Amino acid sequence: MNVQLSRSDKILVVDDSPDNVFLIKTILEEEGYTVSTAENGYSALKKIAEASFDLVLLDLMMPGMDGYEVTKCIRENKSLPFVPILLITAHDSPNVAQGLDLGADDFIRKPVTVDELLARVRSLLRLKHSIDERDEIARQREDFVSRLTHDLRTPLVAADRMLMLFQQGALGQLSPQMQEVIEIMARSNSNLLAMVNTLLEVYRFEAGRKALAFQPVYLNRLLEEVTAELTPLAQQKELAINLFVGKDSTTIMGDRLELHRLFTNLISNAIKFTDTGTVSIYLKPPVACDGVVTVKVADTGVGIPPEEQATLFERFRQGSHKRSGSGLGLYLSRLIVEAHQGTIQVNSEVGKGSVFVVNLPIKQ
Repeated sequence: MNVQLSRSDKILVVDDSPDNVFLIKTILEEEGYTVSTAENGYSALKKIAEASFDLVLLDLMMPGMDGYEVTKCIRENKSLPFVPILLITAHDSPNVAQGLDLGADDFIRKPVTVDELLARVRSLLRLKHSIDERDEIARQREDFVSRLTHDLRTPLVAADRMLMLFQQGALGQLSPQMQEVIEIMARSNSNLLAMVNTLLEVYRFEAGRKALAFQPVYLNRLLEEVTAELTPLAQQKELAINLFVGKDSTTIMGDRLELHRLFTNLISNAIKFTDTGTVSIYLKPPVACDGVVTVKVADTGVGIPPEEQATLFERFRQGSHKRSGSGLGLYLSRLIVEAHQGTIQVNSEVGKGSVFVVNLPIKQ
């Protein structure tokens, strides 16, 4: 990665001493940098919120709000792009380790020398440009995959509809052999379309382009709906599917479509990996003190090895079982749960089944 320094880099100098500000500003402007100044921490945070900077030079000891607190505020603000922080400290000041632990990137002691100041500035600006370039490459890659995935849906949907017409006999009668071939093609195309749809949803979440529509969701009714839709799949495998939701209605604020996707994925996975026995869904209403709803999806299937459970909800983490999919379904489930400020976990034992536990707050 070849990173070039730009003389148009914007630097914010924060110091309560006008003499120090004047000295540092003069040195940096002579090198062609664009320099802004702030006389205290409050003013610095205001300027950082209003404009982007490539580097912040921050005096450690200031009245009111010191450099430690300013550093902490900058790093805790996740809406800000990364900006390197160079602490400026007096020789007799306390150790700067606390500032580095809070997120500062380097420090320089007063009185500053021209050569050392410019060397540290150049070093941190290279860091800034490297991170910006990395983030831009990642953004372009995600945008490319998102666009590609979106474009792939069109021919897959068209193929799905054409295969459906063949199966319905709309284009003429098919021989038994052709009917079998068309069924295999339709099943493969349907699986591929499902994978593309999942990948597209994942990238929408990751790119921050997923807008959730929060509204009251009746979980009892939603789980009854999902269970009814998947019951034929369980019946094909002669599995008993049980739903325990209680008589009292349980309502949360959430995106109904995404919650439907979440529980469809968990219950269909339970059916997929269970050959004999049952799949059971439990809804536990919130306890008054915590305001959290718990949904458990339990099966008597093959179970998950302990070494796979730790990474089960990560991106592209496929299980070792031959029926494992793309490794995106549970990752997407985690994204949906986290978007609802909830948690998801698994308890499993090989040969005895798995229990997926989803905890969702009633209110957002």
